Amino acid sequence: MAEAAVPKEVMLFCSVLYNTRAPVEDGLASLEQHFGQSIFSGDPLPFPFTTYYEPEMGAPLSRRMIAFRRLVPRDALPRIKHIAMSIEDTFRERGNRTMNLDPGILSMENICLATTKPYSHRIYLADGIWAEITLMYRNQSYTPLEWTYPDYASREMIEMFNTIREHYKRTLQCHEA
Repeated sequence: MAEAAVPKEVMLFCSVLYNTRAPVEDGLASLEQHFGQSIFSGDPLPFPFTTYYEPEMGAPLSRRMIAFRRLVPRDALPRIKHIAMSIEDTFRERGNRTMNLDPGILSMENICLATTKPYSHRIYLADGIWAEITLMYRNQSYTPLEWTYPDYASREMIEMFNTIREHYKRTLQCHEA
């Protein structure tokens, strides 16, 4: 009979979608206050994939990716998502978000996002939070799935995640040494 085992901790990351007038540096600092020092902070990328966020956040929108040095247990994702939503609330203007924070976890095998929205390919975790496997690692790169959002399937995002994965791999090697 197989025994249950606790998996290795994973690397926490957060996608920060924001209006270019938003206080994004303050948002990134707040994320680091809660989750510790970053190990990766990507350059701003334009966000031309959808206009879904524009009525609330305005335009133009950009995205930054940040990953954190301290590894987290996989089951921390609901708590992390609630913290991210609280940070979003801190930076609201006239009731609207100025930034959308999408935390997720990166493992050697996949990228998993936290969401508040159920769907057929999402698994309920706890406290109103669902998990979605967004990218799988195969053939030496993260690859999209049929439901992966176009922005997460983009070459730029996959390259970022492959870079973050190398940081994660080195961190695991240090922990095992």
